[in-house]
Amino acid sequence: MVLIVLAAVSAGWAQQPHPWQLGMQPPATPVKERIHFLHNDILMPIITAITVFVLGLLGYVMFRFHHRRHPIPTRTSHNAVVEILWTVIPVLILVIIAIPSFKLMYYMDRAPDAEMTIKVTGKQWYWTYEYPDQGGLAFDSNIVEDKDLKPGQPRLLEVDNPLIVPVNTTIRVQVTGVPDGVIHSWFMPSFGVQEYAMPGRLNESWIRVGNPGIYYGECNQICGINHSRMPIEVKAVSRADFQNWLAQAKKNAGLTPDGAASRDQDQQVAAARPGPAPAAPDKEEVSR
Repeated sequence: MVLIVLAAVSAGWAQQPHPWQLGMQPPATPVKERIHFLHNDILMPIITAITVFVLGLLGYVMFRFHHRRHPIPTRTSHNAVVEILWTVIPVLILVIIAIPSFKLMYYMDRAPDAEMTIKVTGKQWYWTYEYPDQGGLAFDSNIVEDKDLKPGQPRLLEVDNPLIVPVNTTIRVQVTGVPDGVIHSWFMPSFGVQEYAMPGRLNESWIRVGNPGIYYGECNQICGINHSRMPIEVKAVSRADFQNWLAQAKKNAGLTPDGAASRDQDQQVAAARPGPAPAAPDKEEVSR
C-alpha cells in the first residue's frame, strides 16, 4: 500500500495523547467541536456550581452546628420547602443537560449528505478498511512493532497502512466485526467517534476532518490478549492528494480507475482455469 506523507502531515501535527495531558484532544471534526461545547460550556459550569454549593453547604453545617455552638441538636423531622427544592432543582438541571445532549446524540447518529463511505471491520487484532464506493479498495492495517519503528513514530500507535481520508469531505463510517470474531470498538478521540465493531451488526457514524494531519486512536473494547495492539491511524490529506493516492492504491491492488479488475488480471485468471473436460466417447464407437 502506497502512503502519501505530505510536508504538512508531520509528527508535529499529530493528534495523540501526551504525557501529563489534561483535558480532551483538540477537536478535528464538527462532532467533536459540539462535544467540547457540551462538556466545556454546559457541563463544567454546572458541575463547578454544584461542587462549590455542596462544599459551601458542608462548611456552613460544620461551622453552624458544631457541638460547641449547638449543644442541643435540632428535632426538625421535615421541611416541605427544602424537600420541594431539592427535588425540583435537580430535575431542572437534568432537563438543561438533556436538551443539548439529545441534540448532539441525533447530530452524531447519521451522516448529513455523505460524499463517500468507508467500512471498518474489526478483527483479531487488526483493522480492515474498505472504500465501497471507490471500487471496493480494501486493505488491512496492523500495528508497527517496536523494532520497526522509525524516529518520531509513536509506540503502540503507528500502523503499517493508515486510513487515508480527504479533508472537508463528509464521510460515512460503517463499523462491523467478522462473524466468528469478538467485539471491538473503533475509537478516535479527536473525531468524537466511538463505534462498536460487533459481529453480525453494522453500526454507523460520520466524520468531516477540517485540517490535514495525522490522527490516532485505539480499540476501546477489551477484545483479547492483543487488545492493546490495535491502534488506529488516520491521515487526512487534501482532496487532490487523496485522488492521487487512490489512483495509485487501485493500481497496486490490480483495480482499474473505475474499480473493476484489470483486463490483464482477468485474462490471467481465465488462462489459469482448467479447460472443459473432453467429451465421453459414444457407446457405439466403444463397441466397435
